[in-house]
Amino acid sequence: MRLGLALGYWGRGPDPGHLELAREAERLGYDSVWTAEAWGSDAFTPLAWIAAHTRRIRLGTAVAQMAARTPTATAMHALTLDHLSGGRMMLGLGLSGPQVVEGWYGRPFPDSPLTATREYVDVIRQVLAREGPVELAGRFHRHPYTGDDGTGTGKPLRPITHPLRANLPVLLGAEGPKSIAQTTRIADGWLPLYWSPLRTDVYAASLADLPAGFMVAPMARARVCDDIAEGLLPVKAMLGFYIGGMGHATRNFHAGLMARMGFAAEARRIQELFLAGRRQEAVLAVPDDFADEISLVGPRERIAERLELWRTGPVTDLLVTAPDPHTLRVLAELNA
Repeated sequence: MRLGLALGYWGRGPDPGHLELAREAERLGYDSVWTAEAWGSDAFTPLAWIAAHTRRIRLGTAVAQMAARTPTATAMHALTLDHLSGGRMMLGLGLSGPQVVEGWYGRPFPDSPLTATREYVDVIRQVLAREGPVELAGRFHRHPYTGDDGTGTGKPLRPITHPLRANLPVLLGAEGPKSIAQTTRIADGWLPLYWSPLRTDVYAASLADLPAGFMVAPMARARVCDDIAEGLLPVKAMLGFYIGGMGHATRNFHAGLMARMGFAAEARRIQELFLAGRRQEAVLAVPDDFADEISLVGPRERIAERLELWRTGPVTDLLVTAPDPHTLRVLAELNA
């Protein structure tokens, strides 16, 4: 099981410690470093900055939002950064949800997410292969554009720049069972948002036919500390925000996933509290058991025991969100 460092997206401003964390991860032998985006900082610019200050570590987006860019624009980002980094780029994509797609990007959320994702990946694959002009008569993506509001003068194009690698890895952040199953067929890897090594049966059917070399790369908050309850607070804060606030009361993919993992009543309660403006109560309502299962928190000996659970399933890459170099070092030693 390889280790990766997940830096996430910026909050109010850039984190001054992210670059040094990335460089420390490279020194410790971590395989990859990942950036993200929500509705503030983008995923590609920080990754380019990290690429310029590192030599070996692979670079991934976990995730870049599909609604933020056309698939050809995303492919341009990926092939450019792959060249500049010497072939270290991995493209992680996510569809996001209606709240972000319609509220931030100002476009409709697709009524068939599976089709929209499949078409998006198809276009990116065509760009990276550069075997001919990009052409797709899709429902959501048309190349060239043939809508009634177009000029009718568009023509199929292929990238001017020759991609460094046609097989640049494409990974998807998928949550629903059908979406995960499709991911195993059209992508090179899967980026689970929540992964519990104690509940792998939740994903068993979707992962029944994994191709050789397929990456399963969940993210997990990690912290070496003596006070487990205190160490879990950032995990619970994240879960309270995602489950309570990242979606509509009637359509929240994160809450749905928590329910499928056996915490349906708790997910509903978190939503109720968050949407009522009682955010601190929503955070405290996150079950300690759930927060603990999807993270690696506690003394070194406890993390060593729990790390073994992560190794027993299909996980190929553990992407850790670690707040300090000490935790990165401990995980590198335990995973050696």
